[in-house]
Amino acid sequence: MLDGWIDLRSDTVTHPTPAMREAMARAEVGDDVFEEDPTVRRLEEVAAERMGKEAALFVASGTMANLVSLLTHCGRGDEVIVGDQAHTFLSEVGGMAALGGIHPRPVPNQPDGTIRLEDIEAAIRTEDVHHPRTRLIALENTHNRCMGAALPPDYLRAVRALADRHGLRVHIDGARIFNAAVALGVPAAELARHADTVTFCLSKGLCAPVGSLICGPAAFIREARRVRKMVGGGMRQAGVLAAAGLVALETMVDRLAEDHRRARRLAEGLAEIPGIRIEAHRVQTNIVIFELDPQLPLSEEAFLAALAERRVRILRWGPRRFRAVTHYWIDDTDIDQALRAIAEVVGQAMRGPHLS
Repeated sequence: MLDGWIDLRSDTVTHPTPAMREAMARAEVGDDVFEEDPTVRRLEEVAAERMGKEAALFVASGTMANLVSLLTHCGRGDEVIVGDQAHTFLSEVGGMAALGGIHPRPVPNQPDGTIRLEDIEAAIRTEDVHHPRTRLIALENTHNRCMGAALPPDYLRAVRALADRHGLRVHIDGARIFNAAVALGVPAAELARHADTVTFCLSKGLCAPVGSLICGPAAFIREARRVRKMVGGGMRQAGVLAAAGLVALETMVDRLAEDHRRARRLAEGLAEIPGIRIEAHRVQTNIVIFELDPQLPLSEEAFLAALAERRVRILRWGPRRFRAVTHYWIDDTDIDQALRAIAEVVGQAMRGPHLS
């Protein structure tokens, strides 16, 4: 619980832990644009090691991490093959096109977050004066809009092989890649090894207040540093933020299994509430997506307002569709209380009078 609320809207609502606050207060700092901040350097070294890459770059956000990566991989007029439910395509303000002149080629995501290999191959452009050049395949792991699905190593290996056959590069938006690694029981580096570059967030399930990392080859990261500066991402005494990221990587990864357990508990409880539709078996990590039955006389606005009256927050995710995300500040008691609140609101709607 945070500030008296059971806030399940996102794992981005997390506050830094006491250990992070102490590390931030004591952080050794320097000017990171001059590459003189020792705490940032240490965070980048640890991040690269965790992902099995040569180097890493600390940036302000996951959106910036993906944007800088795409701008470094692609030139103006180049094309990226991306899932039609991908965060880079739907929720990053069209940055690749607006700022990089990069053309997205969306292809369907499957319910498990993958893109079928035959769909990727069919989307690769032929050499033709009329076509943009396909440069990159962009994946997402875990997949936010596909119930937090974790893409397994065998699938990533197959995409890598396809990319190699066609001379393409692979980027993974790994905002929650540690969730995927914990769910699959493999090191994060095993998921990252099949991509040229990977990003991950410190400010979601890992609970740090700010920041993401781009990991990849040393030459790529050198160029990405220039692009980061171009988009205004040069942070000066950023060691204050990086210190929290180091604590996150040291202390917050293994405990993600607790978030996954609570998400499954939430999903199973929702499945027992008449008027709620959910595929509970699909919950692998910390994201739960569910729907209100179309026949339930309860509007989205009334549902959210009634839950807010009970100090529970979830996120609207589409028509009659909602998302709940577990995180460090949600415990078992919070899950039970959220389920009681949802059951009460839905039960009242089914009995009437109608909430609309």
